[in-house]
Amino acid sequence: MALIQKRIGLLFLGFVALIAVAGLKAGWMGTVRAASLKRAAVTQQVERITVPARRGTIVDHKGVELAVSEPADDIAATPYLVKDPARAAQRLAPLLGDVETDVLKKLVRRDTGFVYLARQLPADRAAQVSKLGIAGLQLIPTSKRSYPRGWLASQVLGGVGVDGHGLAGLEYADDRLLRGRDGVRQLTKDALQQPIGVRDIVPAESGRTLRLTLDASIQSKVEAVLGTVGEVYRPKGATAIVMDPRTGKILALANWPRVDANDPGGAPAYARQNRAVGFDYEPGSTFKPFTVAGALMDHLVTPDTTFSFGSQIQVADRVIHNNNNEAGGTMSVSQILAQSSNVGTIMIGRRLGAQRFASWVDRFGFGKPTGVDLPGEERGQVLPLSKYSGSSMGNLPIGQGISVTPMQMAGEYAAIANGGTLRSARIVDAVDGEPTRQPAGRRIMTPGVAAQLRSMLEGVFAPGGTASEVSIPGYELAGKTGTANKIDPKTGLYSKSAYVASFVGFAPAQHPKLLCAVMVDEPQGAIYGGVVAAPAFGQIMAFALPYLGIAPH
Repeated sequence: MALIQKRIGLLFLGFVALIAVAGLKAGWMGTVRAASLKRAAVTQQVERITVPARRGTIVDHKGVELAVSEPADDIAATPYLVKDPARAAQRLAPLLGDVETDVLKKLVRRDTGFVYLARQLPADRAAQVSKLGIAGLQLIPTSKRSYPRGWLASQVLGGVGVDGHGLAGLEYADDRLLRGRDGVRQLTKDALQQPIGVRDIVPAESGRTLRLTLDASIQSKVEAVLGTVGEVYRPKGATAIVMDPRTGKILALANWPRVDANDPGGAPAYARQNRAVGFDYEPGSTFKPFTVAGALMDHLVTPDTTFSFGSQIQVADRVIHNNNNEAGGTMSVSQILAQSSNVGTIMIGRRLGAQRFASWVDRFGFGKPTGVDLPGEERGQVLPLSKYSGSSMGNLPIGQGISVTPMQMAGEYAAIANGGTLRSARIVDAVDGEPTRQPAGRRIMTPGVAAQLRSMLEGVFAPGGTASEVSIPGYELAGKTGTANKIDPKTGLYSKSAYVASFVGFAPAQHPKLLCAVMVDEPQGAIYGGVVAAPAFGQIMAFALPYLGIAPH
């Protein structure tokens, strides 16, 4: 009996000791570890997630949607929580648009606790994934950028990466405006980890809407015309710009080859480049009006001043010929420009002199960025006066030995068209409905000289002019053709097979309201601007002039 009582006493003492230990443990956890345990409980019951901002929409000037964001989800997995990877992969693959074996490889990984199964999955398919109820999957809200018009203006619009940041084009240049600001959402969960409360701590702010100056209808026509140029002449590339020369608003900007904006990776890097601002080339004869402009501004010539010359001219150690070795004769400045005489233009440049010529090139803005609101703009290249050689005044006045971009040439001709003011072109017309500021511009020639140039450039379309076969009934046109050899990178000399054909012009000739520049890089079968680029100009303007309600004269 004593032994039993002794055992009961020992059990009681043991029980008391356990209670004491439990009490001490509870006291320690309730005091010393209270804060850390409370934080742990909160982290299990309260979750903060990032709510991605909806990226701003890009529309044309009539409101046609060019770039929009749609709800989507990233699908991720914690591999060790997926109970039956093979079955899960079989069910997920069709919804993810992936190969079953590839999905399985991700689900059986044991070297990580997080793996993406799909990025930016459209919301409807993501909802189907959620309904599968597969443990270990996580849906992360995001958005998917899409381009409703597909190929239209793709190099201008650019693209967005899976992280939501702009990578190229306007998506890159205006990323700060378009991206908006992500929000923070707090989820409160019960013991079974089911949401029982939702609160937005920081509301997401959607990106801003960009309204462009582009007109989707004109853009579509320009791209179709360049497509025909591509089929016929098989060039390395082509670019066209349509703008209002009075304001600098860009109504269309197209590049060929075209690129599907929803699948930019399917096109080579060359095609994805916006060549209107990113391609340097020697302008050739499209530069000649600015040699003439300098001489007119310095009162060294008038449109009627005559020069007598032959088919070639010696400049230092070089002999320079007219196009196709055409015979010279006695020509006025107007005829020299209309017939694009190399020798006649060089004689005008000689009368101007190297120092004044260089001064006018600088004043006109060559060799400088135009300031257009597009990324990746090249500045072109201009030889400084200190590096002129004896033959420089033989090639520079005719547009060789200097490089420009299509955007520069469009802007320079816009100055001729608008009465002498050079201003930056622009493509973003409004942000959230607030109009962007129109660049003030600066005067580079007098209204009188600009008017003289417009009259002389009408002669390019007259009989004997280099674009005489181009016409639009009812409209007076003005412009200039250009054909320039490219430099052979292997020899450093002018190529005898690679050329740039170009044309820049406007209408109506005396009161211009529309301008178009076309540049074709390395056309095959024909090389001259009057044959390759000028007809494209004519087709574009024949559509755009009546479309915009510009009345014929």
